[in-house]
This record gives sequence, structure tokens and C-alpha cells, in this order.
Amino acid sequence: IALWPFAVRAAGNNIKNIKNRNRGYNKAMEEKRNTRVNGPLMRRASDKLRPLPRWIFMSRWLQAPLYIGLIGAQALYVWQFWHELVLLVQKMTAHNITETEIMLIVLGLIDVVMISNLLVMVIVGGWETFVSRLELEHHPDQPEWLSHVNAGVLKVKLATAIIGISLIHLLKTFINAEHYTEKVLLWQTLIHLTFVFSAIAIAYTEKLTHPPEKAH
Repeated sequence: IALWPFAVRAAGNNIKNIKNRNRGYNKAMEEKRNTRVNGPLMRRASDKLRPLPRWIFMSRWLQAPLYIGLIGAQALYVWQFWHELVLLVQKMTAHNITETEIMLIVLGLIDVVMISNLLVMVIVGGWETFVSRLELEHHPDQPEWLSHVNAGVLKVKLATAIIGISLIHLLKTFINAEHYTEKVLLWQTLIHLTFVFSAIAIAYTEKLTHPPEKAH
């Protein structure tokens, strides 16, 4: 009699476990049936596209030459980078360079790298968003930002990259300020601030249109 409450409780727990297992099994079977049924239906629906919608959808491939051209532009930037680096080494070897000139050339190299990074974001992110899937989900070198990229995220990242490039140009101008007028310095500063406020506006608009999901 003393063990009766424990026996009843154990029986109740066993019944709960059996019900939970049954629910899990039923859910798994339902998902399997949906995959088996809906998969062919979705494929058949895509195969039955009318000619006009199919051609409109295929028109996205017209952007492919544009991205290939950007790859060529990136190759030119690689050549420009090594040209500037060789020039820096030659000047340092000849001891015919000042510290300011070294800084300006290094900033120029950083500028080339940042523009190259911008090109990579446009090529990879744009292709993934607007042309076709790259299917890099399980690739060890998949960029971290590519897993959640969309048109809005891509715009924010591009705006941030442009701010960095503008900052490099502004820094080069201030280092070499004696060769520029106050009007040029003022306009470059205002243009840089315009880029900053534009990026903030783009990010805020993206936050309003795609608010983060609340954790439950």
C-alpha cells in the first residue's frame, strides 16, 4: 500500500512517454508524406510554367555577363595592387621616399583591397540574390554573411563598404592637405558625411521593413 502512489506515478509517466513518442512518430510520418507528395508537385508546377513567365524568369541570366565583367575588373585591381607595391619597394630600396609618401601609398593599397572586397560582395551576393543559387551551404569557405544575404542586407553591406572607401580617400586628402584648398577639403568631408547618413538611413529602413524575429 505504501508503494501504491509511486506505482501510479510511474505508470502515469510511462503513459506520457508513450504519448510523446507517438506524437513524434506521427509528426515525422506526416513530414515524410508531405515531402513525398509536395516535392513532385512543386517540380511539376515549375515544369508547367507558361512560356512568357518562364522567359521572364530566365531573363535574370542577362545579368551573368555583368558579374563576369566585374570579375575582370577585380583582376585589373589585382594588377594595380602589385604595381603600387612594386613601386613602393623600389622607392624604399632607393631611399628616395618620405614617410608621408609611404603612408599615402599604403593607404592606396588599402583602398584597392577595400574596393576588391566590395567587388566580391557585389559579385557573390548579387549572383546569389538575383541570378542563381551558389549552393555553398556546406562549403568550408562559405562567407559568414552569405548565409543570410538578401537585397536589403546586401545594400547595407555595400553602403558600409563605401563608407570605408570614402574614409580612406578622406584620410589621404587630409594627410596631403597642403596640396588642396579648403573648399576641396570641405566638400570631401560633406560627401563622406552624406555617405554615412545614407548608410544609416538604409540600415534603419531595412530594420523597419524586416524587423528581427522575437525569441519565444
